[in-house]
Amino acid sequence: MTSAGTPLLEARNCSLRFGGIAALTDVSLRIDKGELVGLIGPNGAGKTSLFNILTGVYRPTDGEVLLEGRPVTGLAPHRINRLGVARTFQNIRLFGSLDVRMNVRTSFIARLRGGLLEVVRRGKKFRSEEREIQEEGRRLLAYFGLEEASILPSRSLPYGDQRRLEIVRALATRPRLLLLDEPAAGMNPTEKEELKQLIARIRAEFGTAILLVEHDMKVVMGICERLVVLDRGSLLATGTPAEVRADPKVIAAYLGEQHGEEES
Repeated sequence: MTSAGTPLLEARNCSLRFGGIAALTDVSLRIDKGELVGLIGPNGAGKTSLFNILTGVYRPTDGEVLLEGRPVTGLAPHRINRLGVARTFQNIRLFGSLDVRMNVRTSFIARLRGGLLEVVRRGKKFRSEEREIQEEGRRLLAYFGLEEASILPSRSLPYGDQRRLEIVRALATRPRLLLLDEPAAGMNPTEKEELKQLIARIRAEFGTAILLVEHDMKVVMGICERLVVLDRGSLLATGTPAEVRADPKVIAAYLGEQHGEEES
């Protein structure tokens, strides 16, 4: 779903260095509204570093990030989230001691319109927002099959449900772009198939653009319409799954990684 118009999100010639180590070098990326894009590459290719630049965790050493043409380079993560970009993490970051319902409610904080005084006074606006939050949280949990677990501590959920809860929590901020960092990690084949269906539903029914980092090629190739490939911090290739699968540079990068693992 590419277009000639203004991208939803664009990274222009971004580089990231830590001292003398280059994590990213001159990487450009665009995501259009409603697009589902896969970001792949060998371990250490720079995928999470790029995620961190796009979400404000890191400021690029060079280059810029734009959201619908507006520069957002260097904005704090919570400000970028309020502009419509949400993410999950490779390692699950739920509040384990809080129940499922409260984990989702924490994400509504960014959308509260009333100020601190309204919260302290528990005024009419605060009570109205509280009702909205409760109802929308309930709907999201029901939509993703987690309503019956709403009062359970999040750490007690099965692994696949914890991954789903992370996605629900991100969606509670009403993002226009959702970044998923290896959501299939640790899942069994059945859970991975359910995840593929879940991602497709989010894109179709919420109209949310998705950037997906994932090592499982069956997941990536099965749902993404376009792939971006990084290798050693640089852009290696971009195209449809079929184009990327047949690209000699991509084949060489992955074969080299596999060959190295076999020798070690």
